[in-house]
Amino acid sequence: MDRDDPLTRLLAAQRAAFAREPYPSLETRLRRLDKLRALLEQHGDRMAAAISADFGNRSLHETAIAETFFVLAGIAHTRKHLKRWMKMRRVPTSFHSLPGTSRILPQPVGVVGVVSPWNYPLQLAVAPVVAALAAGNRALVKPSEVTPGFAALLAELVGQAFEPDECAVVLGDADVGKAFVSLPFDHLFFTGSTAVGRQVALAAAANLTPVTLELGGKSPAIVDRSADVAQAAGRIAAGKLFNAGQTCIAPDYVLVSREHLGAFVDAYQAAARRMYPRLAGNPDYTSIVSDRHFARLQHLAQDAEARGARVLRIAPQGEAAQPQQRKLAPALLLDVAPEMAVMKEEIFGPLLPVLPYDTVDDAIGFVNARPRPLALYWFGSDGARQREVLTRTVSGGVTVNDVLLHIAQESLPFGGVGESGIGAYHGEHGFRLFSKEKPVFEQSRWSGNDMLRPPYGPKAERIIRMLRRLA
Repeated sequence: MDRDDPLTRLLAAQRAAFAREPYPSLETRLRRLDKLRALLEQHGDRMAAAISADFGNRSLHETAIAETFFVLAGIAHTRKHLKRWMKMRRVPTSFHSLPGTSRILPQPVGVVGVVSPWNYPLQLAVAPVVAALAAGNRALVKPSEVTPGFAALLAELVGQAFEPDECAVVLGDADVGKAFVSLPFDHLFFTGSTAVGRQVALAAAANLTPVTLELGGKSPAIVDRSADVAQAAGRIAAGKLFNAGQTCIAPDYVLVSREHLGAFVDAYQAAARRMYPRLAGNPDYTSIVSDRHFARLQHLAQDAEARGARVLRIAPQGEAAQPQQRKLAPALLLDVAPEMAVMKEEIFGPLLPVLPYDTVDDAIGFVNARPRPLALYWFGSDGARQREVLTRTVSGGVTVNDVLLHIAQESLPFGGVGESGIGAYHGEHGFRLFSKEKPVFEQSRWSGNDMLRPPYGPKAERIIRMLRRLA
């Protein structure tokens, strides 16, 4: 590794700073969290405007809800509980080692690298940093080049609030990103696609760097025959169309009991029209982030239609798409088949395939035949069938009778499983993620182990037999 490389020098500076302060005090950690809080409170509007400019139009309300408020709530929760999280905690000691004591000390790991995506550029850059700083680490952040205006602003604001050896933002293209993930961090945190996540894991493996991968996948929503169909459709529409579907835990397809298919389609279309009566000039409806992503989503719909699917576009006449604003109308896709691209790729847009099912076994089998999703949603009032779905499927997280909201619970871990990710964070789970849980055993002045030392003889054999009986 080139020691004159700017990235290498920055990592070395943070490592040296960590070596001087390997266990920051509670006061120091709270002060760092306060810097982040002040940054958001004082410059939240500037950051929201920068994000909107990067997208073409990003709903300022959605940024306030899902980014600024989300991170501020996480900081408040962390500040409230950090003293308790930091405490060395006593755990039970094996009977054969009494009266010794066993404890666990949460210790900072060192320098944490964070690679954040474009879809929620503020939340997904800063929320991991909150956890990393709370745990006593230093942090380097590489934001996505797809949202360059926000990335530049974040670098400016973090540079004003923090010393470079404390927390810093690295700007650059995909090549800089590749160099960044190849650095020997003490922990590397990546949020993005499964395909890129594989490359990040390979790069980190060369340094034996522990990784957390927050990926994506095709998150299903299952509408049970016991569900309030109109309510379910409205809530699914709200979650799917938030950020124009550019959300890693957005419902990617819906499984509806066959007898409720028509009612669901009607209710979903009605809900979408209520929320977004127009596309052009509507500040509430977010644009697709780039021309490339816009074209990809159009191709998914066209491919499905060419293969026999029905595409129900939910938009006023002539507004099925607004290419100049990169606004794509919400759409339902019916009669889809597994071989269609829309059923193979994570959609990441306002297109929603809807498939009927006959039995709960059919729905569970459909989900389990595919890679494990980041999220799963179940709607209904039948407790037995809810339990079947919860216990017979594997997913990163679940919300029952709504969508998205498990991510907003600071007491719940957020993360994927299998192809949807490795590891979890938020709240105390994030603090533990970026800590080394150091085991500490303290021997008593008087210890029975003193009798189990060479030369061994009949006394040692009697003690071993006794221990076996008690085990």
